Amino acid sequence: MQKITDITAQEISDSRGRPTISVTVSAGENAGTFDVPSGASTGSLEACELRDADGHVSRAIDNVNSLIKREVVGIDVHEQSQIDAKIIALDGTVNKSKLGGNATIGVSIAIAKAAAKSENMEPFEYLRQLADIKPSRKVPYLYLNYINGGKHAKSPIAFQEHMLVPDTDSVTEALEMAKVLEKKLYELMAGKYGAEVAAQVGDEGGYVLPSGTYETAFELSAQAIHDAGYDGKCFIAADIAASSFYEGGAYVMQGKSYSADELREIYISLTKKFPILSIEDPFFEESFDDFAKLQKQTDVRIVGDDLTVTNKALLARAIGLGSIRAVIIKPNQIGTLSETLDTMHEARSRDVDCIVSHRSGETNDDFIADLAFAFGCFGLKTGSLRKPERVIKYKRLEAISKLAE
Repeated sequence: MQKITDITAQEISDSRGRPTISVTVSAGENAGTFDVPSGASTGSLEACELRDADGHVSRAIDNVNSLIKREVVGIDVHEQSQIDAKIIALDGTVNKSKLGGNATIGVSIAIAKAAAKSENMEPFEYLRQLADIKPSRKVPYLYLNYINGGKHAKSPIAFQEHMLVPDTDSVTEALEMAKVLEKKLYELMAGKYGAEVAAQVGDEGGYVLPSGTYETAFELSAQAIHDAGYDGKCFIAADIAASSFYEGGAYVMQGKSYSADELREIYISLTKKFPILSIEDPFFEESFDDFAKLQKQTDVRIVGDDLTVTNKALLARAIGLGSIRAVIIKPNQIGTLSETLDTMHEARSRDVDCIVSHRSGETNDDFIADLAFAFGCFGLKTGSLRKPERVIKYKRLEAISKLAE
């Protein structure tokens, strides 16, 4: 037994310069720290990110340093599910609005990291002791975000993320391909819009299109794949984040309104033109039926994020209706590690793939790479290679994949 001896939280800045929290849990000589990310495009049913009126996080920090600390200190650090249950009960709300989901996830993951250290284990090794989750792949696909739109960039392009996904089981090879693809995409961007525009970076490190239609990013992505010599070796994936341009029952892009049926036809057309692996959040976050209609028409994986918010009950509903074939996993959406693992287990028990994802406001923490690798997830989605907080996670995945060889 290794009892928790201390818990502390402090304010740090995320990749956008906004305040977030860092939590350290000590268990004797062993300690684990988790730096909590923050999303820009968030589902309405996500765990509440507790912030002060001025945007700082002092209330969340106080909750860690007082309420949660008093509840948790003295418990064996290995009792992850028991501790998470205590935190959930202490909060007592459906969305962690009392303590703050940023506070609860910070403590929860820091506990797992401290427990791993006490066992002299890598986090991915320790995570496998906490849950038995059926793998999708030996090594996750890398979802590299190369063109940003929507809420992640100042661009007229409504679709939020356009990703390139190298088709390989080797993280090292995927990263080598990513560098070539980035170079080719830069050349295309500079040729089309000028070098100054090509140098601009969105929240997640992608290029920002100053003009174009919903097809432009796909055309550039496909051309980059071709120019790199990777035809048949690289997929395209998209996070539409359709809730961000849903207005009054319609989808508004560049001043034109589209019905759900019209938008579905756009997606079907794109899947026929381009090598698309998955489409995330293609409709408003409550449109389970529209998700299902699209999934029935295509073999492309339709992915739930705002639809499911790493919530087991919402996931079960989506699966029951046939809305998705894959789900985004973001631990801070639900607020504890135990609930995250429960959702992942539910997904894989129903043959739905898990894609572990970063947030637009990231930190230098690399825990999600361990989470994705531990359970053989379908993908790890953590931005481009143009921002260091994104690269850290890909490099961690590369390192642990080599450790496990």
